[in-house]
Amino acid sequence: MSVISVIKNIVIYKEPKNNERFELLEDEQEDMVNGEAPETSETAAQNFNENEENILHQPSKNIMQTLKRVMKHKKQEEAPKATNDAKAEQNQDSYNNVSKDLKKNLQKMKQEFHFPTNQDIVIREFKVVQKSNAFIVYIDGMVDKNTINDYILRQLMAEQKNNKNTKISVDYITDNLLAINQVIRQTDYEEIIKQILNGLTALFVEGNQECVLIESRGYEKRSVSTPLDESVIKGPQEAFTENLRTNLTLVRKIIKNKDLVTEMMPMGKAENTTCAIMHIKGITNPKIVQEVKRRIGSINIDFIAGDGGLDQLIEDHPFSLFPQILSTERPDKTASFLIDGKVAIICDGSPYASIAPITFFRFFHTSEDTILRWQFGTFLRLIRMVAAFLATFLPGLFVALTLYHQEMIPTELLFSLSRARENIPIPSILELLVMELFFELMREAGVRLPGAIGQTLGIIGAIILGSAAVAAGIVSPILIMVVSITGLCSFAIPNYSIAFGVRITRFIFFFFGAIAGFYGIAAGIFIFGGLACSMKSFGVPYFSPVAPKTKANHDIGIMAPPWTLKERPDFLNTNNRKRTSGTVRGWIQQANRGNGK
Repeated sequence: MSVISVIKNIVIYKEPKNNERFELLEDEQEDMVNGEAPETSETAAQNFNENEENILHQPSKNIMQTLKRVMKHKKQEEAPKATNDAKAEQNQDSYNNVSKDLKKNLQKMKQEFHFPTNQDIVIREFKVVQKSNAFIVYIDGMVDKNTINDYILRQLMAEQKNNKNTKISVDYITDNLLAINQVIRQTDYEEIIKQILNGLTALFVEGNQECVLIESRGYEKRSVSTPLDESVIKGPQEAFTENLRTNLTLVRKIIKNKDLVTEMMPMGKAENTTCAIMHIKGITNPKIVQEVKRRIGSINIDFIAGDGGLDQLIEDHPFSLFPQILSTERPDKTASFLIDGKVAIICDGSPYASIAPITFFRFFHTSEDTILRWQFGTFLRLIRMVAAFLATFLPGLFVALTLYHQEMIPTELLFSLSRARENIPIPSILELLVMELFFELMREAGVRLPGAIGQTLGIIGAIILGSAAVAAGIVSPILIMVVSITGLCSFAIPNYSIAFGVRITRFIFFFFGAIAGFYGIAAGIFIFGGLACSMKSFGVPYFSPVAPKTKANHDIGIMAPPWTLKERPDFLNTNNRKRTSGTVRGWIQQANRGNGK
C-alpha cells in the first residue's frame, strides 16, 4: 500500500464494515442476562420476510410428490460417492491416529521429527515390565531427565513379580506403574506431536491404540525478578517471566478466587504456541471473552511473535498510532484489570500480559497510584498528563510561536530569543528537526548498548555534543532546553506503547505547526481527536467514560478516595457492577453506635 493511499484512508471517512465490528451494547447484555437472545433489526426483517414467503407460496400436494421423487433419485445417485468419501475419510483417520502396530508408530514418529537427522529428538525403546515392547519420545532439553529416569523408565522397566499374567494395557500402566501426577491419553498424531514440542513425553506400547502423554516439562527458565519497564517505589516488586505457568501462578497468588478462569488456546496455523485467556466468571462480560477467543482462533499465520505480534493481529485499528491493547509486565496490575472486568491474555514465552478492552486514560495509571494515598496518586497522574501534553505539543508550539505568532511572546523574551539565534546559520525549523532526530538517535543507541557503555553515551551526547553544538553556533541554548524538556516529559509517560505513539505524534504536530502555526496545530488536534473518538477497543469506545460520557468512578484523571469507588465502569457492561454490597468502612458506623449516635 502506497503512502498516498494510507494518507487517503486516514483522512477520508468511511463507513465501518459490518463484518469487522464488534459492538458491546448494554441492551444486548441485559437481554443476555434475562436469558433471551437479542433480536436485531436485520434478523427481525429476515424473519418477517420468511414468514411472509411461507404464507404466500405454499406448494400443492402434486408438487410436493414430484419434489420427493427427484430427491430420492438424487440420493440414489449420490450414495456410491458418499461411500467412497467415507472410505477415504476412514483411511485418513487411520493414518492420523495411533496404530496397534508399534513399528508403524515408531516409523511415524521418526518421519515426523526427521530422526536421526534431528538430534534433539530422543527415542528410547524398551520393554514394559519385561513383557511388552514400547518406546518413549521426547525433546532433549525440554524435559526433566530425573523425571524420565526415576519416575518413568524405572517404574515401567521394573519386573512385576505378582502380576506375571497381567495384560499390559494403557489402563494398567496409568493405574499401576507411572508415578506421575499428570498423564493424558491421546490417539491423534498431530496432538501428540504438539505436546511433545511443549515438553511432554509420549509413551507408545505394543497392541494399544492410545498414546500416553506424560507431564515431564523441565526446561530452563528465568526466576521471578523486579519489573524493568514499570518499576515502582512502593508496592510489589515481582514481574512476569517467559514461563507461562509461572505467570499464571503469579496472578493466582494475588486473586485467590475460585471464579478466576484460565482457558488455554493455541495460536496460529501451526498451533505450536499457546496463550492463556484469564477472566473472572461472574464479573467479566462473556461477550468480550467470546470475542477475544474468536479473534485469536481466526488467526491464520505460521508463527506469532509473542504478545506484540498477537496484539497487532487482534486489535481493532492496526493503522492507528494509539494502542488499543495494554501491555504490562506486572502481575498486580494484571490482577487489578481482571477485578475490573477485563480480559488478560498471556502468551507462552512472553514476560508481558495483554489487557483488553482498554481505554485511553488507563495508559496513564500505574499500580503505585492505588498504593499511595489518593491525594498523592492524583498529583502523580496530573504530572503524567501534563508531561504527555508537553511531549506531544511543545516542539510544534515553539515553532508556531517563533515563526507565526511572535506577538504572543513577551518583548524581553523575544529579544532574548533573537539574540540567541542571531549567529545561527540554519532556520529554526531545521534546527529543531535536527535536534529532535539527534535526541531520538541517542535514545535508540542508549537502549541497544550495554549498560556500562550506555551511561558513557549519555555523557557524550548531553554534555560534549550539546555544549559543543551551542559553542559552535549550530543550535541555540533555548532549543536545547525545548528538546530536553520534551525528552524528559516523554520518559514520564508510564506505558511504553503510548509513549512510542507520542514520540511519533510529536513530529506530526511539529510539521503542522511549521506549516500553519496555531491553526495547523488546531487542525491536527481536530483530526487526531476525531480519529481517536471514533475508535473502539473490543467494542468499548476508546475515550470512555469521557467521550461518550458514561457513568464511572472518579478514577480517570483525579483519584477519588478508595472507599468511594463502589462500582465498576459502566462501559464494560460487567455482570456484577458493584464492588461492594454495603458500607466500605463499616467501622465508622460501629464507632457511632458505640458512642450512642
